[in-house]
Amino acid sequence: MKRLLIVSLFIISGQVYAQDLQQKLSSAFSKLQTDSQCNYASVSLTVLDAKTGEQVFAANPNMGLATASTLKTITSITAFYVLGTDFKYQTQLGYVGDIAADGTLNGDVIIKGAGDPTLGSWRYEQTKEAHVLALMTDALQKAGIKKIKGRIIGDDSIFGTQSIPEGWIWQDIGNYYGAGTSGLCWRENQFDIKLRTGVVGNPIGVSRTVPLMPYLSFKSELVNGPDNSGDHAYAFLPVGSTMMYLRGSYAIDQDKKSISAAVPDAAYDAALRLADTLKKLGIGITNGPESAATLAAKGLPLPQATKSLTSIQSPPLSRIIYWLNQKSVNLYAEQLLKTIAWKQGRKPTTVNGVEEVQKFWKARGIDPNTINTYDGSGLSPGDRVTTNTMARILQSAKKESWFADFYESLPVYNNMKMKSGSINNVLCYAGFQTRNGRELCFSIMVNNFSGSSRGIKEKMFRVLDVLKAP
Repeated sequence: MKRLLIVSLFIISGQVYAQDLQQKLSSAFSKLQTDSQCNYASVSLTVLDAKTGEQVFAANPNMGLATASTLKTITSITAFYVLGTDFKYQTQLGYVGDIAADGTLNGDVIIKGAGDPTLGSWRYEQTKEAHVLALMTDALQKAGIKKIKGRIIGDDSIFGTQSIPEGWIWQDIGNYYGAGTSGLCWRENQFDIKLRTGVVGNPIGVSRTVPLMPYLSFKSELVNGPDNSGDHAYAFLPVGSTMMYLRGSYAIDQDKKSISAAVPDAAYDAALRLADTLKKLGIGITNGPESAATLAAKGLPLPQATKSLTSIQSPPLSRIIYWLNQKSVNLYAEQLLKTIAWKQGRKPTTVNGVEEVQKFWKARGIDPNTINTYDGSGLSPGDRVTTNTMARILQSAKKESWFADFYESLPVYNNMKMKSGSINNVLCYAGFQTRNGRELCFSIMVNNFSGSSRGIKEKMFRVLDVLKAP
């Protein structure tokens, strides 16, 4: 009888605790939803028990909303399931032709990409530009190549010709965060433009680029903005030309005096950097660098390597996803989305990747209409996902062997492990929190808020604070 009483008290106390949490969340959510910044906004919150999947609280859970970068949690988790935590990309360096007795290669050197987003990236020791170029030049020298009577070709054909996902806006795609996908990425498909600022209202000049971009020219229509006006500078990719336009404003008190832009053809850039390195080592090359795109524009065929020189491995998927979420790297998410399609036997396109993500979760009981997306990063303002679906996908990861890797990848905001997401008048968070020993997962989205991002962020944090221990 005594044991029965203890069990009954435990159940009652658990119910009281759950009701108390629901009431506090309901009150906090109501304050957010009725706040003047949300007068014309769509607001949604779903909180689940991370172990059992039990719904703890839900408000507008089935409302499809723009996710911004919280979509990266879905892409990351799907990649873990489909590719596996130890998956690695393999970039091949080879050549076509023959090596003469004097060390002359009568043919082309080909860098064959396989979709690795980290090649040449500064985020890992093994992927840094200097290290990768050293691996390539060492392989060429070991093969006895002293001169190349041909070309260095960057082959990015594995991912096709559509590098920009449908739904991305023109203002984004010339900037580093809007860098297009590539079968052969290089330095995360971006470079830096150093600015020459001056007097408020006057034009801003371009002093140099890092690295040098000898095949691009720049037209700056930027103006100097007043102190505290921030960075509102945008780069616009050249279309059918080599001219990149810079537009907007840049505050004169900004310390960096630099913006990062997207490389139009990463495969060409990789070939160019290898060619330059070889020339510095005294290995002459008779023809200029090429890529699949530049060859196609000239009506020339893309040769395939017949002999291998070396293979360059990426870091494992777990480390790729770490930086994907820590720094919200759109390129990593988009490359993984295409890779998911490839792994499932489909042509590696963004559209096929989206379909495979939908199919994967449909097989696990999630309506694919609740994942109505155009990309894998959340940069498209047309993406629509429900907080219920996002929370359920987060909860599904909890029981997996790779969960610790995924959890580690999430940044910390408001002293909570969660991914943030923001685009124009959209702010979202998705992640995990432990409250009195109970593990919770959540997704909160606000679309079309008015006023400052800082203001709505503080108000959303007040709701999420309820998930912390009282």
